[in-house]
Order: sequence, then structure tokens, then C-alpha cells
Amino acid sequence: MAEEVMPQAAAAPQFHDAEQRRQSAELGMWVFLASEVMFFGVLFAAYGVSRFNFGEAFAAAGRHTDIVLGTLNTALLLTSSYTIAAALHALCANRPQAARGLLLVTAGLGAAFLAVKGIEYRKEYVEGLVPWLDFRFDPGYVNGAALFFYLYFAMTGIHAVHLAIGIVVVLVTAARVHRRTLSARYAAPLEMSALYWHLVDVIWIFLYPCIYLIARTG
Repeated sequence: MAEEVMPQAAAAPQFHDAEQRRQSAELGMWVFLASEVMFFGVLFAAYGVSRFNFGEAFAAAGRHTDIVLGTLNTALLLTSSYTIAAALHALCANRPQAARGLLLVTAGLGAAFLAVKGIEYRKEYVEGLVPWLDFRFDPGYVNGAALFFYLYFAMTGIHAVHLAIGIVVVLVTAARVHRRTLSARYAAPLEMSALYWHLVDVIWIFLYPCIYLIARTG
């Protein structure tokens, strides 16, 4: 059987060849990821300064976070990083069905993360830990604790939005693999999707200790 030619493998008019197209896409993705790192860097810096100024209040507030659910979500995301990397490996090994299945598993793990986070948000709402609603906390720590939860909801909420976008991207990529518009000869879109997904996971790896571990220490 003659080898199927993927239309996406050809270079677009603005590129000399397919390799230049891939390199341009990779450069663009790294620039985008760098901007995301700077964006989250500001939030982490704000957390660090606030933690320094309100150490006891942050410790008291941090003890109200659910470390079991946070740890479960960490496990889900770490597993999803493996599955999307395995999907890329499978596609490059010319196993599109395996790649598609692994991408669907990755999206499912991401959806499970959001579901667990929703359960955690509901628990915090019931306990009166949402600052802009009915915030109830020890009066001696209320201001610092409110600041902690403002940062907590901002950082985890923005992360959740990025993860939701990643799920959509992974599902679209899985559909492209199913339609055979991606292959071992043209896997750049899956490479870019994997880079984005890994960034979302790395951000959570930094969020997890800040919210669930360091915050608990006095």
C-alpha cells in the first residue's frame, strides 16, 4: 500500500518546508508559555509577599484546605502528563488508535480534576470560606485569612480555566488523530498540545505545596 500523504505535512506558503513550519510553531508555543509563566509568576509573588506579612493567618487559613482532595488532584494531573506524553509517543510510532485513546484518557483525567476541584469549592462555600460571600473565620486572623482565600480562589480558578482550555485542545487533537489529519509524519499539533498540558501540570505542582503544605506551617 502506498504511504498516505498528510496534507498538513506540506509547508504553508509562508514557510520553506514542513520542518520550518514545525519549528515556527514550537517557537510560538514557547513564547506563549513564557508569557503564561510570567502571568502566574505575579500571582506567586503576591502569595509570597502576603505569606511573609500574614504568616500566622495564612497558616490558620491553610489548615482549612482539604489536603486529601488536593493530593488526589495532584495524582490525577501527574498521571495525565504521562498519558499525553504516551499519546505523542504512540502517534510517532504510527499507532494512531492508541494515541487517540490516550488523549481521551488525558481529557478524562483533566475533567476528573475539575470535578474534584468543584467538590472542594463547594465544601469551602459550605464552611463559609469564600471572602466575597459569607466569610466566617477567627476574628484574630480574619483579614489575613481572607487574603489567603482571595489568592487561593484566584490562583486555583485561573488554573482551572487553563485546564478547561487544555481539555478542549486535547479533545480537538484526538479528533484530528481519528480523522488521520495527524500522523507520525505530522505530529506538531500534538507536540504543542502536550507542551501546554505539561505547563498546566507544572503550575499545579507549584500551587499544591503553596496552598496545601507550606500554608499550614506557622
